[in-house]
Amino acid sequence: MALIKDIRFWIVLFFAVRLYGITQPPLEIGHNWRQSTVAMVARNFYEGDARIAYPKIDIAGEKTGITGMEFPIFNYLIYGTSEVFGYAHWYGRLINLFFSSIGLWFFYLLIRRYFQSYIAFYSTIILLFSIWFRFSRKVMPDTFSMSFILAALYFGLLFLESKDRRRQILNLALFVATFAVGSLSKIPSAYLMVLFIPVYLQMGIPPIRKLVLAVAGAVVAVTVYYWYYVWVPHLVETYGFWHFFMGKSMSDGANELLLHWSDGLSNFYDKPLKFIGFVAALFGLIFAFRKKDKKLIYIFTLAFTAFFVIMLMAGETFTKHDYYIIPFTPVLALCAGYGLNQIQSIRVRIVLLAAIVLELLGAQYFDFRIKPDYTYLSSIETELDSISSRNDLFLINSGPSPTAMYFAHRKGWVAKNNQITNPDYITNLRAKGLEYVLVLKQAFGTECYPNLPLILDKPEYKVYRVGASKNIHK
Repeated sequence: MALIKDIRFWIVLFFAVRLYGITQPPLEIGHNWRQSTVAMVARNFYEGDARIAYPKIDIAGEKTGITGMEFPIFNYLIYGTSEVFGYAHWYGRLINLFFSSIGLWFFYLLIRRYFQSYIAFYSTIILLFSIWFRFSRKVMPDTFSMSFILAALYFGLLFLESKDRRRQILNLALFVATFAVGSLSKIPSAYLMVLFIPVYLQMGIPPIRKLVLAVAGAVVAVTVYYWYYVWVPHLVETYGFWHFFMGKSMSDGANELLLHWSDGLSNFYDKPLKFIGFVAALFGLIFAFRKKDKKLIYIFTLAFTAFFVIMLMAGETFTKHDYYIIPFTPVLALCAGYGLNQIQSIRVRIVLLAAIVLELLGAQYFDFRIKPDYTYLSSIETELDSISSRNDLFLINSGPSPTAMYFAHRKGWVAKNNQITNPDYITNLRAKGLEYVLVLKQAFGTECYPNLPLILDKPEYKVYRVGASKNIHK
């Protein structure tokens, strides 16, 4: 019984559960395009230029592929693992799962410092099974980044409260390291640092210690600013390929949020905790205001205000992608855990907690399997090797998705069918070095018929020969 009440038991248990299918390629229905982008950057580090400041993707056509994006710490960990064991698709899944599980532990420690242990336990269980559950095993940096931010909050608090000199130095160093990794990996995650505001207003913490932490945080913030607002634009301008979404003006974002308000709201009441969990979070907020619990009120108000700025900067993009709500999910989980703790009967709490967990699991189990129509991509690289070199530039009818290009292990362009069947478009790319056109018939593309020599015809795809202009030197 004592083991079941220990949150570490549940974190470790469901770390093990999520190892199911961990070696699958990033071809699940949800976000395979995003995972493929992360994986191709890591593979390019492994196969070529390993300079971390020059991430490279495969859909930039005849260009180098170097472009601005999130600071590729996560990608670099995949690269480092590949240097030891050889490259494989799934390393990113395991790395993310490992750090995201540690992030749950830091979340629990943070909540336990300011709330009852039951609230910390319920909140962490809810976060474990929230949208965090499936994204923590994707080749994506979202929960990875948030885990480091949660750790940074914890170490920052320890620095402010510790009286031992050595521990202060250690905690400050850990704060800087975790804050830097978290915010560089995914800049919206850093919004949660606003929670230091009420801590700074507390009496009893030496002003010099507050100043030191603020300066350390400012150094990290300047570094993050330099990467995203100086270096990323430099890479885009120098190498001529734009890929990374840098946000928009808040006025434009506000108009887009109003236009797509229903989708934006679903990112709160549906995607993070599903419906029972969201009701529990509302219940917790209502009780916090009725009881005038300043701790939860401050946390929610500050976090939501800061997160709303991120929503404004994202605009319509926030309403289209469910992973944009991941940074706010720990706050909602805390509210839900707080709400459950207001129920007098422990048995009723456990029943409701089980209902939240079951609903969340039922909504996410599909993400642990690969759609049969997608599996052909796992072997397409070998099949293409029989007719072409990996240096040959390809054009693929996968729309904006890079997934097929990643699994083909080629470089080139992605486009829509109407572009591929346009002779002028093909002529233009031929002058830039285009050698082959890959037409996907089922998944990631549909049948089309460019006026080119057909050299390979499979049930799932076809390959046409183009032949680059002889003036092109690759």
